[in-house]
Amino acid sequence: MGVLAALGLSIGASGARADQVVPGSYLLGDWGGQRTRLEDQGVRLSFEYGSQVAHNFSGGSDRLTRYADQWMFQATVDMQRRWGWKGATFQGTITDRNGRNLGADAKIGNSMLLQEIYGRGQTWHLTQFWVNQRLLDDRLQVKFGRLTVGEDFASFLCDFQNLTFCGSQPGNLVSNYWVNWPTSQWAVRVKVQSSERTYLQSGVYQVNPRYVEDDYARRSGWTLGNPSGTTGALIPLEFGWQVVPGGRSGSYKVGAWYNTSDGADLYDDTARNSRGLTGLDPLQHSGQYGAYLNFQQQITGTEEGRGASVFLNITQTDRRTAVLDRQIAFGVVYQGPFGQVRDAIGLAMGTTHNNARHASYVRDSNARTGEAIAAGGGNEYAIEAYYTWAPLPGLYVRPNVQYIVHPGGTSANRNAFVLGLKTQVSF
Repeated sequence: MGVLAALGLSIGASGARADQVVPGSYLLGDWGGQRTRLEDQGVRLSFEYGSQVAHNFSGGSDRLTRYADQWMFQATVDMQRRWGWKGATFQGTITDRNGRNLGADAKIGNSMLLQEIYGRGQTWHLTQFWVNQRLLDDRLQVKFGRLTVGEDFASFLCDFQNLTFCGSQPGNLVSNYWVNWPTSQWAVRVKVQSSERTYLQSGVYQVNPRYVEDDYARRSGWTLGNPSGTTGALIPLEFGWQVVPGGRSGSYKVGAWYNTSDGADLYDDTARNSRGLTGLDPLQHSGQYGAYLNFQQQITGTEEGRGASVFLNITQTDRRTAVLDRQIAFGVVYQGPFGQVRDAIGLAMGTTHNNARHASYVRDSNARTGEAIAAGGGNEYAIEAYYTWAPLPGLYVRPNVQYIVHPGGTSANRNAFVLGLKTQVSF
């Protein structure tokens, strides 16, 4: 909080998250005119609360209900209007997560979270603290500070509650170094608007395992600290194309990344034998990589957004080092059903592949040690459907149903039927 106070700002309403309510739509309105007066001075304040409830009717060892939530406080400053710094925008975001994880507590064995809002220490985080500088008539942008990778690369909505269909997909698979919300790291991103509807961007993001450790997050996750332990840099590259055929918007992205940090082989030891059988240290690979596709297109309705939109996300990671090596998700969202402009219906299906090389390592290790640790080497399939009810501006309630087949990529885990409820309030 002290960071924002030092800038002469106070804490306020709506979020940077992709699943926020429609911008300019707030439960508490204009705060008696204060919100408008602040925005006239170049300051936009956001204050948001989100919660997710989940109960498993099948799957796992226990029938449980779990609740997780997140508070979000954000300030965005037009630095030209506020202080005369031409073309610059500042954004600072602090989040606080709480609650429990149904998948872990009920021992469902799922690879993808059933409550995407859970994780990263369940504590306070400095989620964003950056300046974005526009140059050359806005054709060039340079963004630097504390960033989350997923806000710029492979960025995607978070309307669904299952993580398979939420946020920047590479971070679902290699979350140890591709760091999504709410954790940030020091970084710089450069974006070039190559034409009116196309862009090319790249960045350099610090890779430091300390940032994603729960203990570190609870102690220092809310600070601007730079802990020791940096192992390398994540360098993503993305080409994007925005289209508006017939007034219906579409977004098409193709990207790849390289992590300069060494990565431990999942199966081979230093002599290229099974490390599960030998118990020796894993073979180290110089660098880790991956690629992704991210497509979204409105196919029916009006340019204001009412109608159906479809999406397809595909990510492939480095099979030598990534326990989760592939994810495919596709679905449709219909905005404005039954004449209710703020309501929506969503349906999605997806698969997350658990690397067979890791499963082989676990089986060999079990044979050597006598343990009976389960590890899948196949696909976890997820299906989710939801209905969004938005009775008031700045508020939605989203009941959802999830069905998980082969949690963790193995038939050893029973299929899970989960009923959820996602709620979001923008004050």
